[in-house]
Amino acid sequence: MAHLEISDLITAVEPRTGRRLPVRRAEVIQQLLASGDGRAARIVSRLPVDRDDVLDPQAVDTLLISVHTELQRLSEELRIGERLVHVLDPLFTAIRATTPGTGPYRLVDVGCGLGYLVRRLAATHALGPDVELVGVDLDAALVGEADRLARAEGLGCRFVHGNAFDLPEAATVYVSTGVLHHFRGPALADFFHAQAASPALAFCHFDIAATGLAPIGAWVFHHARMRHPLGRHDGVVSARRAHSDATLLRAAATPGIRPLLYEPRGSVNPFCTTLRPVIGVRPHLEAPLRQALGRSARRLVGPEHLAEATA
Repeated sequence: MAHLEISDLITAVEPRTGRRLPVRRAEVIQQLLASGDGRAARIVSRLPVDRDDVLDPQAVDTLLISVHTELQRLSEELRIGERLVHVLDPLFTAIRATTPGTGPYRLVDVGCGLGYLVRRLAATHALGPDVELVGVDLDAALVGEADRLARAEGLGCRFVHGNAFDLPEAATVYVSTGVLHHFRGPALADFFHAQAASPALAFCHFDIAATGLAPIGAWVFHHARMRHPLGRHDGVVSARRAHSDATLLRAAATPGIRPLLYEPRGSVNPFCTTLRPVIGVRPHLEAPLRQALGRSARRLVGPEHLAEATA
């Protein structure tokens, strides 16, 4: 049966405009029960509704902001920001080397949530003054909170409510963390095709490594760190929904893009829910990227590596 995350079901928006749509609690519960997840159905049954059984949007927004605040703490503990810079800094070095004098460059965080990574990059100036930082999300409440936090912290970044691929300004690099597993079937390939069809030079998407013990590690970590049952539930389901290395590389292999995986499954600790990125670059960028990575370039593999490993 399908593994469903509660947070995917309790909000709904029109994909192109981001306009919020009503969600009926009974329909969400029915979906969860049909998937065999009675525990998730009980969590949703406790969420407030109006007289038409529509989930209270304000209560849902408050809950999701709370859960994402806890996710920000997890990102800090897992040092996701530093791991992102470890890959992005060489990537922008390669871009500058191959397109000198064409900056400023623009990094767009797809599904940014509360914008922790964009805000961290802005606070640390890790990518340099020629990189504009933009976070985009279809959830207006999360984007609003991200913008509020950035202004309170006096940071040079911005947040947009909408579709990351419909921005008026072209992205140079698309990034995300914990987003890929939300795309299932053809939607995953469509996600990568949208970036290949854009003027972007590269993408770098971090998600959970699909190891056999990842759900166990996720259960331990989220039960120790997350307060709300929704956060605990969705954290474990995320690990169960993680895409395999081969699935990611196949989906990312779109025309005009060289797909690469950093730290493939065989090199990660199977006792942890480890995030690692799938990277896509325009072919002319692969060699300068490997040069900029230095010794770390040996952790970077393409589809042919997986073919050899399974031969």
